[in-house]
Amino acid sequence: MAKPKRRYVCQSCGSVSPRWQGQCADCGEWNTLVEEAPETVFSAKHDLSSGGRLVSFVSLDQPVKLPERRKTGLAEFDRALGGGLVPGSAILMGGDPGIGKSTLLLQAAACIALAGAEAVYISGEEASDQVRLRADRLGLGNAPIRLASNTSVRDILTTLGGMKPPALLVIDSIQTMHSDQIEGAPGTVSQVRGCAFELIRYAKENGVALVLVGHVTKDGSIAGPRVLEHMVDVVMSFEGERSHQYRILRALKNRFGAVDEIGVFAMAGAGLEEIGNPSMLFLSGRDEPVPGSSVFPALEGTRPVLVEIQALTVRLASGATPRRAVVGWDSGRLAMLLAVLEARCGLNFSAAEVYLNVAGGYRLTDPAADLAVAAALVSALADRPLPAQAAWFGEISLAGEVRPVAHSSIRLKEAAKLGFSRAYGPDGSIEKVAGLRYAPLRLLPNLVDRIVGGS
Repeated sequence: MAKPKRRYVCQSCGSVSPRWQGQCADCGEWNTLVEEAPETVFSAKHDLSSGGRLVSFVSLDQPVKLPERRKTGLAEFDRALGGGLVPGSAILMGGDPGIGKSTLLLQAAACIALAGAEAVYISGEEASDQVRLRADRLGLGNAPIRLASNTSVRDILTTLGGMKPPALLVIDSIQTMHSDQIEGAPGTVSQVRGCAFELIRYAKENGVALVLVGHVTKDGSIAGPRVLEHMVDVVMSFEGERSHQYRILRALKNRFGAVDEIGVFAMAGAGLEEIGNPSMLFLSGRDEPVPGSSVFPALEGTRPVLVEIQALTVRLASGATPRRAVVGWDSGRLAMLLAVLEARCGLNFSAAEVYLNVAGGYRLTDPAADLAVAAALVSALADRPLPAQAAWFGEISLAGEVRPVAHSSIRLKEAAKLGFSRAYGPDGSIEKVAGLRYAPLRLLPNLVDRIVGGS
């Protein structure tokens, strides 16, 4: 192969010279000749500045008909999606094995098929007869869902290309899919990324709502390359404890709706049942007020959920190392809150074991739970029950201040709807709610005085 020739171009007049020189021979300028990279066979082959198809642009302010969301027939599923399935969207759903991902998607596909639309369910882990057995157990044996068991993306796309595009396409799961154009076993990074790209491209071009089921790792994150979460439009997590009947469908990423929106289900014999009022689920069994129990109005997306926080303190003999155990909350935040209670309120937790539990297996990430946790801890330490039918919310700073939190009015309205008559929270401009007496707390010592003093 011939050696590429060097060329020097004058930055003033643009004349070309085969060798460098201090002065341009054409314009007379000094030190203006700069070497240009020679064009090689590789650069000529990979030049993308020409040879492609023209891209058509659409003006943002041009009025066009927006795609209509399709209801799945499951109100809680639609709520977590932001209102329903968007045609051409790609949804990635993860969750622990056996949590109910396939059951939920089979129920949604059955509702769409019974409504007259086309639903395709392709399983890479089960045979078609096995999926049919589960559908019969759920009472969905009469749903006209198109079932298939296949792991080849080429075969799947070839089959789908010869039929009318369905309204819903479920791939269970993406880790079992395989492309013959990519080396490697199914489940590898290259296979998962390549198969997902081809399926998403089909969904975008044909207006098909695509749902990809994803495996999860031991720590609960979706297995495979992180780029998979960037490729899809919606990332959903199906969570829950095996020892509890409830399941929470949480939206972690949503290009078409609110993030952190949730849908609540309960696992029953006939599949997943929707829970329209999850607060009643997490507050069941509260007959009499007991020490160490408080109610916190949590907020998940736009949905308020009242949960019970339970605390227990056990005095130890002198010299023993106390234990801290937390279920459903951040252990680091509990340590910080105990330090603030000792430093700002003079309470001694260093000689006591502390146990904290969020009832029902619920997991709290809302910082507004600080005040409810502090109330439960002080109540357990003083062995005094908190006021009956009272809700607590507010963020606590290291200085012992009770700081305002977002959407206080929504929390109060949910508490009033469930029959709560009192609420304690941060001081400030809080919208009044009929039938609910609100008592502001500015500092953490005010909370201790109310609980210990019984006011």
